[in-house]
Amino acid sequence: MSMLIVRGLSSGYGKIEVLHEVAITVEQEQIVALIGANGAGKTTLLKTISGLIRATAGEIEFEGVSIAGRPAHDIAGLGISHVPEGRAILKRMSVLDNLRMGAYVRTDAAVERDIASALDRFPVLAERRTQMAGALSGGEQQMLAIARALVARPRLLLLDEPSLGLAPKFVTRIFLTLRELRQEGKTILLVEQNARLALQIADQGHVMERGKIVITGSGRGLLEMPEVQRTYLGQSAA
Repeated sequence: MSMLIVRGLSSGYGKIEVLHEVAITVEQEQIVALIGANGAGKTTLLKTISGLIRATAGEIEFEGVSIAGRPAHDIAGLGISHVPEGRAILKRMSVLDNLRMGAYVRTDAAVERDIASALDRFPVLAERRTQMAGALSGGEQQMLAIARALVARPRLLLLDEPSLGLAPKFVTRIFLTLRELRQEGKTILLVEQNARLALQIADQGHVMERGKIVITGSGRGLLEMPEVQRTYLGQSAA
């Protein structure tokens, strides 16, 4: 059974429709990348899946359960964690307290163990666990945002522009982390302006234009497609 199925999805902001009958499928233990120009609808799609924006038409199924129209906290409780563009960490709280907030939908006894695991994954956060999150660098804040999402034990992780504005060393670390997560069996839907890096790690990719999916293929297949190379990778078609 596919983890996430989106069919005929439309949504937007007020009277402005941004998504037009979008359809995608995300299989378990895959990384699926969404690429496209700014304003193509990528962020709107993630927000609609996670319940931050209400769909105006279409279906969203997560592990066989319809979630279109459900409130965001219900969707999070089902196992979808959303790391938004801009990270949205709690800057006046410590690193450790930010991680604890990631477990707000959990009631089991393994939260502290998972926080320890997140700190092991990002040693720089362990070193700064008592610091205010707002004092971290941009790359460290992105690591914290991802770590906080992982503490929720998501079945599906939605990542919106995780490399945006980061120094190259942090971009490298973030994408190494995404590879590790896939190897551990995590499922990720990724929005990323760095199309080359996104497609290099993606099992499946979709190109969005004007609120629609216009090209779909494997990550490697899209990397080799002349139209994608010319428009999104800065290469001239051979």
